[in-house]
Amino acid sequence: MIKFGPAGNSDEFYSKGYKASEQMPKFLSELGLNAYEYQCGRGVKVSDEKAYKLKSECEKYNISLSVHSPYYISLSTQEEEKKLSTIKYITDTMEAAKKMGADRIVVHAGSLLNLERQYAVESACNLLKRALDTADEIGLSDITVCPETMGKFNQLGDSKEIIKMCKVDKRLIPTIDFGHLYCRYIGGLKTEADFENELQPYIDELGYERMKNFHVHFSKMEYTENGGEKRHVNFCDEEYGPDFYPLAKVLKKLKLEPTIICESAGMQTEDSVKMKHIYNSI
Repeated sequence: MIKFGPAGNSDEFYSKGYKASEQMPKFLSELGLNAYEYQCGRGVKVSDEKAYKLKSECEKYNISLSVHSPYYISLSTQEEEKKLSTIKYITDTMEAAKKMGADRIVVHAGSLLNLERQYAVESACNLLKRALDTADEIGLSDITVCPETMGKFNQLGDSKEIIKMCKVDKRLIPTIDFGHLYCRYIGGLKTEADFENELQPYIDELGYERMKNFHVHFSKMEYTENGGEKRHVNFCDEEYGPDFYPLAKVLKKLKLEPTIICESAGMQTEDSVKMKHIYNSI
């Protein structure tokens, strides 16, 4: 079943008097949503009490939970000390996810660090393998890691690079951020054919079974021609894309049922509802 929900807590959540993330499952259920991505972008700082409460509430309201790992992860780093830190950021997020009842975490690949792209990808693949081996040693092998496509030209993580990373281990599945890719393509991803051509290599390389329930980030985004991604906007913005409708058509056509997490600026809950309505209208 396809799932829709926000990344973090929207302005609407707070405007209705809610305060804590543990209240999100109830709020989302009332809106007909069924997914939520908890944000650890600035560090994994969730207490056990909060994690277990969120798990209980997600189970109560049938909300599928994912967790975003710290933004400062660098998979291509060449320094051993930073490699060890990156492994710890990943496994700490996996441990928090397990306590919350989440089954997947999202991981940024980080900057290229002035490395040649091919060498940076190879470094990232090796570090991902080390992180997964460490996770296995401490009993976290049931948490899926989802490397994310990135939106800035100086970042690691175009689609080909994410596919290569996911080939490290069958447990890895991609997070395809269509807003990021829209920025990488300087306003590309407009037609059904564009989205299908983007998705088909993932299916060909990783297999349909792994891709059937892959992870999606979606929002409209502003970009610059020199740098790529600039900022997240929301569905009210008519200047920037991408548009969700053609993607929804392709997901239906290819029989894919991902978890779709909305990252619209401040309106991620409302735009999640809009995406659900668009998908259900097809």
